[in-house]
Amino acid sequence: MTRRADGTAGTADQDSTGVDSTRWRRPEPAFARALKVALGDARSVLHVGPGAVSYEPHDRDVTTLEPASGALPFPDDTFDAAMTAFTIPRWEDLERGLAEMRRVTRGPVVVLTRDPARIQDSWLAEYAPEVTAADARRHPALDRLADALGGDVTTTRVPIPFTCVDGFSEAYYGRPERLLDPAARRADDAWGLVDEMSAARSVAALRTALESGAWDDRHGALRVRPSHDGSLVLLTATP
Repeated sequence: MTRRADGTAGTADQDSTGVDSTRWRRPEPAFARALKVALGDARSVLHVGPGAVSYEPHDRDVTTLEPASGALPFPDDTFDAAMTAFTIPRWEDLERGLAEMRRVTRGPVVVLTRDPARIQDSWLAEYAPEVTAADARRHPALDRLADALGGDVTTTRVPIPFTCVDGFSEAYYGRPERLLDPAARRADDAWGLVDEMSAARSVAALRTALESGAWDDRHGALRVRPSHDGSLVLLTATP
């Protein structure tokens, strides 16, 4: 059962840009499985989110609330576990927020996020350098997250499947043509971090590389790779 912190039920149908998340950004089963494993046998779960896509588990007693800059409205050790997925870049007070998640949780605190040190390793940086640079800047370093979480923190790389249905740009590592679609770009708010001219130059550069065959010459092997070890990581903090 899922409920909001105010007692109401519901899930998000759109991301922060208003794009229909059921078309361009849907929960990726591989990511959901990784989160489920990290949560262990926890029954009561605090879910801080949703982000562009909701990864709240449907087989637990879940309480969902938006990221908060102040104290959470729960006593210490209220929940068996806590989690958040793809929301960290929009937190106002990262250290306070993670400390509060830790305070109200007696078991693991799980964070699905992206490693800024690896975001610009993507081929997309060749064609959209402003986009990947802006995306990397908004993601906190993993060391900072681990320090804020405290306790014993395990960091696990999460492979991105070729058929990934959660359409942030890296999900299309082997399907670059998807990023020529304006709706696909709008579904990833990283593209909204740059001005229209920069975005237009990036799209033109990618289109030219695809039409000329230059992209396939450099990166074509990705089209047959079943998964990609990119920037996606799962941090699991235990007391």
